[in-house]
Amino acid sequence: MIIYNVTVTVDESILSEWLIWMKEKHIPEVLNTGLFIKAQLKKIISDKNNTFAVAYSCASMQDLHQYQVNFASKIQQKHIKRFGDKAVAFRTILEILNNFN
Repeated sequence: MIIYNVTVTVDESILSEWLIWMKEKHIPEVLNTGLFIKAQLKKIISDKNNTFAVAYSCASMQDLHQYQVNFASKIQQKHIKRFGDKAVAFRTILEILNNFN
């Protein structure tokens, strides 16, 4: 399984609006591409800033590649247009090697 992790630092002035938009618009739009199995919105508590991680899970690198080629740019541009430099993101791709319970 592949985790497409998007880490976003959000300015305090837009925090409430950003959280609502992420929960009601952005994350559902990404999931509606049909390429991800689930998403988790997490707050990074060790960071003094308002920093969040959105972890999108997909079955394979091929699914992630399809998202990146066909959807990512358009969806990311909506985020940039709405929040500009008040919500700065970077992306990391992770592969789950083992699960331990």
